[in-house]
Amino acid sequence: MKSINPFTGQLIMEYREHTIEETGNILQKADGAWKTWKETGFSYRAGLFKKVAEILLKNKDEYARLMTSEMGKLFRESVAEVEKCAYCCDFYADHARDMLKDEVVSTDAVKSYVMFQPLGVILAVMPWNFPFWQVFRFAAPTLMAGNVAVLKHASNVPGCAQKIEEIFRLAGFPEHVFSTLMITSDKVEQVIANPVIKAVTLTGSEEAGIKVAATSGKYLKKTVLELGGADPFIVLEDADIEYVSRMAVTARMINMGQSCIAAKRFIVQEKIAGSFEKAVFSIMEMLKAGDPMAPETQVGPLARPDLVEDIDAQVQRSIQEGARLVLGGKKIQGACYFYQPTILADVKRGMTVYSEETFGPVLSIITCKNDEEAIEMANDSSFGLGGSIWTNDVSRSEQIARQIETGNIFVNGMTRSDPRLPFGGIKKSGYGRELSHFGIREFVNIKTVVISP
Repeated sequence: MKSINPFTGQLIMEYREHTIEETGNILQKADGAWKTWKETGFSYRAGLFKKVAEILLKNKDEYARLMTSEMGKLFRESVAEVEKCAYCCDFYADHARDMLKDEVVSTDAVKSYVMFQPLGVILAVMPWNFPFWQVFRFAAPTLMAGNVAVLKHASNVPGCAQKIEEIFRLAGFPEHVFSTLMITSDKVEQVIANPVIKAVTLTGSEEAGIKVAATSGKYLKKTVLELGGADPFIVLEDADIEYVSRMAVTARMINMGQSCIAAKRFIVQEKIAGSFEKAVFSIMEMLKAGDPMAPETQVGPLARPDLVEDIDAQVQRSIQEGARLVLGGKKIQGACYFYQPTILADVKRGMTVYSEETFGPVLSIITCKNDEEAIEMANDSSFGLGGSIWTNDVSRSEQIARQIETGNIFVNGMTRSDPRLPFGGIKKSGYGRELSHFGIREFVNIKTVVISP
């Protein structure tokens, strides 16, 4: 397994893959660790997660450099990601006990209540685009609930996978409570089939979700899937164009557009579409590409060369289908894994960038006549992860928000995940929820206890 720097194209390090026998041994040791871990109290687990948060913050620059070197994220975004992981650990350390306390229910019995008990070993199949955050937003609630975790991370961020396991070890977690499997995707089915695994969570592509769901269903394992998105960014005619255009570029360019919840389809009411196009053009044409470690860099590389080819193919097909190229639309010559910040206008139903998820720095402008058409276009997608509405009329925005078919909708703010709020999608964006009390209860046995005379 190779770790390659997307900015230089140079090999960072090679990692030896676990054999089938080694993988089985790791799973058995994780199962053994669970039998002890599930008996620990919330205070003990919380103390360990407080230590994890301290380690993350103390070494955030080191971990950020690792993320940037392995998948090309801007260094300042990597630092913010580590800080968010620390906050997530603190949040569940502080609130998991209350989230999982017994709930008394009034019935005709002497006593009846619902309790929440851990399931066992949970497999996490995680992506490369947020190599620390995706893992910690799974691990914190899962381990605080009394489960143990086994991580299969993306093959292009093996250094991050090993570093995260090291962090849990440094924090004093018992051995095998959090383990990393150094395996490729073709070995995941064998892991899911192992009786030790009680449930699976995956963040990734629609195709990966289908495979994991099918395999898990075959072996009757519960799954939580957070898949792709084609998030609408709805701009109403009363919005502040100067402000919204800045937020639009930020929402599209975060992580170089390599985010399931990055804004992708910009649905703009026709009265302001021309002004919006000019405003985002003036911002995006000035973005500076370069070394993602440099503080002045605004455009970094994509994570892999195939991602550059994929986004370019989507752009070229869309132009052939009638989209108007406003900016960019090419690979950055002489640079490794870079793609120009791109704006496509006159995007219509049936075009590639209208219907497919675009994982790169491509902003697609779709014009609508009114609120009803904006809602129709927003919902005209096989995805349903997140979205945003931009307007000065809050009452109007809430009426629209109720009609948008997504798991998350934000008014006058970028779509984002927050440990205090449930996160997940509908339709082909997956099912189940992460974060908040909804997330921590995904991988527990919700047990009813009834006591009669």
